[in-house]
Amino acid sequence: MGHMFPKFEGGDKPIPFKLPCFNKSNDDLLDISRQDCTYRIGLFIPLSGAAGIWGPSCIASAQVAVAEINALFGINDQEVELVLVDAAMENESDFYQLAHDLIERKEIHAIVGMHLSAVRQKLVKVVAGRIPYIYTPLYEGGERSPGVFAIGETPEAQLYPALQSISHRHKVRNWALIGNDYVWPRASHAYARRYIKELGGQLTMERYLPFDAGVPHRLIEELGRSNTDALLVSLIGQDAVVFNRAFGKAGLDRKIIRLSCVIEENTLLAIGSKNLKRLYTSASYFSVLSTPENNAFKEKYHGLHGMNAPLLNSLGQSLYEGVHFLSSLLENTSTDSSGFLNAVPKPLNYRSARGATFLNNGQKKLPIYLARADGHAFSVVENIS
Repeated sequence: MGHMFPKFEGGDKPIPFKLPCFNKSNDDLLDISRQDCTYRIGLFIPLSGAAGIWGPSCIASAQVAVAEINALFGINDQEVELVLVDAAMENESDFYQLAHDLIERKEIHAIVGMHLSAVRQKLVKVVAGRIPYIYTPLYEGGERSPGVFAIGETPEAQLYPALQSISHRHKVRNWALIGNDYVWPRASHAYARRYIKELGGQLTMERYLPFDAGVPHRLIEELGRSNTDALLVSLIGQDAVVFNRAFGKAGLDRKIIRLSCVIEENTLLAIGSKNLKRLYTSASYFSVLSTPENNAFKEKYHGLHGMNAPLLNSLGQSLYEGVHFLSSLLENTSTDSSGFLNAVPKPLNYRSARGATFLNNGQKKLPIYLARADGHAFSVVENIS
């Protein structure tokens, strides 16, 4: 696979990772449109915009899975190749036409995507069950489109036990909810409102910010004047960085507990240790986990990319799992073009850095952990699954 990342040039064209075919010499690299001996996976991830911070770790993790699969003769005896597409929401004007064209011209045979739910909701209509679509990150639940496999955490498993643990651990009752203005934060906060009420708490405020809104000075001031004890932060990527820096600078970290389901190691590093007091994250993967599955994954990750590779995190690691999930799915279904639609084994086991098993889009066997920011890293507090 090589150790270098591709040059990011926006989403108007896919960026292929060229690989030799099994039945060709290593010097015979074909044009993407003619590589009938390769199985091409569209890697749909954000490379720009608020979520672009996750791009490098997503690529690096997917490359590890591809290297492992190709070492075992690929998918359907074809060598696997990644075709990189920018799936940032801010880049969506030509994105859906590009996706349609890639599928129609058979330039990709499957999609493994880590992007926002707002993109997924439109993309499923474009894909329309023509090829497998593996959606890897945490999401709000409820995805039932044919041929779409959502393997990430959902609020019932991830959010409720985290709210419960924080409420009991810190004796907090008054919660605020702040997120980006799109489907995942709004849907997750609908669950949170119900869970907070069940736990005997109450809501002090609920606000939604557009992407790339800048420093929300008025919101920080409003939050400081409120009687909020704890805050659920559902801002993504760079927006989470900007908000949490301002939160720490205003000294709110001394009076308000923060909980997130999406702040991971890259975002943590960008926020800065001085702004991370009493910040928790709930997720099914953290790079510090010392489990047999994660230790094996980290060894291969750094063996391929070196010690200066992008920081491992839950969203990047989900692409490693997504590529392996696709491989296992196709191994266990018929080889015709629609086989993946009709015969999904239950449960589906696949290579995972967190020991995951897939039952359906709403049910997975995943560990869920609560971790606390500790300097520039996380310390896992407890398994809350």
